[in-house]
Amino acid sequence: MPSPLRLRIERAALIANWRTLADMSGAAACGAAVKADGYGLGAREVVRSLGEAGCRDFFVATWAEALDLADLGLPVSVLHGVRAEDIGITRPANLRPVLNTREQVLRWRNAGGGACDVMVDTGMNRLGVSAAEVAEGLLDGLAIETLMSHLACADEDVPMNARQCDAFAALAGRTSARRLSLANSAGIALGPDYRFDLTRPGISLYGGVQRAAFEGKIRQIVTPEAQVLQRRRVAAGETVGYSATFVAETDTQVAILNIGYADGYLRCFSGKGGARAGSAALPVLGRVSMDLLAVGADAAPQLREGDWVSLAYDLPATAALSGLSQYELLTGLGRRFDRIWD
Repeated sequence: MPSPLRLRIERAALIANWRTLADMSGAAACGAAVKADGYGLGAREVVRSLGEAGCRDFFVATWAEALDLADLGLPVSVLHGVRAEDIGITRPANLRPVLNTREQVLRWRNAGGGACDVMVDTGMNRLGVSAAEVAEGLLDGLAIETLMSHLACADEDVPMNARQCDAFAALAGRTSARRLSLANSAGIALGPDYRFDLTRPGISLYGGVQRAAFEGKIRQIVTPEAQVLQRRRVAAGETVGYSATFVAETDTQVAILNIGYADGYLRCFSGKGGARAGSAALPVLGRVSMDLLAVGADAAPQLREGDWVSLAYDLPATAALSGLSQYELLTGLGRRFDRIWD
């Protein structure tokens, strides 16, 4: 049954963003973070599209995410490593863990080992073995494909970036790793010293812009669309929605849309967000409800029940408007959307 909600996803823009990031990565290979179901857009279609474009390194958070992609035949790294619960699963050869702790390294060895990646902490204090553990020989004998670390502040110009880069560079040649990888999306823009052998963009693939170097180069790829459930006239002096926060100054045409905060269009857009019907701008009126949204429809006299409107959802602009991060704007989009790949 078709949903009254859909995400319009532009495949060509996704591929163009990856190619832009690959060009910016210079001699380094360019991978793709596809965790959280491809940042909410559908990991299988993201991997299929980028794989056809030439991407050969994909990153997810968990084994469940990886197993959902295994049949596509492309290399997938599991960023959260191997828990005790993960050891018994059947692992296709194209999936490998990113080992993050001494316990995970020992667990992997005891289970027979095999190709793996390893995360080293260089200052974020989130996941990763320490440089001291590397020096002590913790990783000796492992078949490491990629040694990686993660930047804490890549979207900011702070001294910590250089400290992390230097700490990571000092590990070159200290392990059996075939490749080194540090840069996420924003890290790619920090310069060639940060790119090493492999970059791991995420948010910028999907239209996110964290640094000025991406402005004008990264394209929006997703637009939420919602169906009109009702068009109504609200007389001057009447109110719209919960808590009556919108009061019509004049007689106003209002369209009620089939979208709300349960779908990821959150209450922070109340009285601030917007939609479009063709070239007509439709401002959000009053409070966003769980499943419904009211927009002003005076500028769209032909808009009727059953028609579709597009929500304004350019990631940088919408993040600035809402106070949400660009990551939250994507991954928070709900399960009720049909995902339409153009």
